Amino acid sequence: MRLVIANCSVDYAGRLSAHLPLANRLLMIKADGSLLVHSDGGSYKPLNWMSSPCTLSVQGPDADQAAAGITALWTVTHSKTADELVVSIYDVQHDSAHELGIDPGLIKEGVEAHLQKLLAEHIHLLGDGHTLVRREYMTAIGPVDILAQDAGGHSVAVELKRRGDIDGVEQLTRYLELMNRDPHLAPVTGVFAAQEIKPQARRLAEDRGIRCLLLDYDAMRGIDDTKTRLF
Repeated sequence: MRLVIANCSVDYAGRLSAHLPLANRLLMIKADGSLLVHSDGGSYKPLNWMSSPCTLSVQGPDADQAAAGITALWTVTHSKTADELVVSIYDVQHDSAHELGIDPGLIKEGVEAHLQKLLAEHIHLLGDGHTLVRREYMTAIGPVDILAQDAGGHSVAVELKRRGDIDGVEQLTRYLELMNRDPHLAPVTGVFAAQEIKPQARRLAEDRGIRCLLLDYDAMRGIDDTKTRLF
């Protein structure tokens, strides 16, 4: 990756036109050839950019451009659309290259697979006397995240989501309708478990006799964050 801090103006020409007037900016050139123009603000979002596949060419200014103070012209051309991003460089304050290597990608925590594993290990969160039958209990329309039994020996189907919405309730409803036709399982009650449950989903679940359960991911992992809380 190449990082350049320069006093520059930027013009985009193609399916739309855009202009950034002269200012100090960070120019980020990635290994795939893409170029991003950042200001000192706006979080992660660049002011303008050209994504790959594209090519970068550097040219010197003509007489008029040189007289205006331009020292170099960067032209980034998209290989498929022929859109162009032209960066007029006036002054370079920093120019460095860095080899970042292969990125392993984003590893998400708290995804549904993690929640399923943790709830299976802490099945008591469903209530006293609950036991785990199995994870990923297969039905004719797909797997139920967790099949458990309550203290009375009755089947409990659990659908897990990071953020519970109406679609998740509908999904669990379909599982319950199918499972309650099986005399070896019926009666089957449902639990809709998530880190966050939207009010509409909660109302729909309760209307259908489905119990809602909020999950605390950190607590399930045994992490006590009270020492890091401000309030």
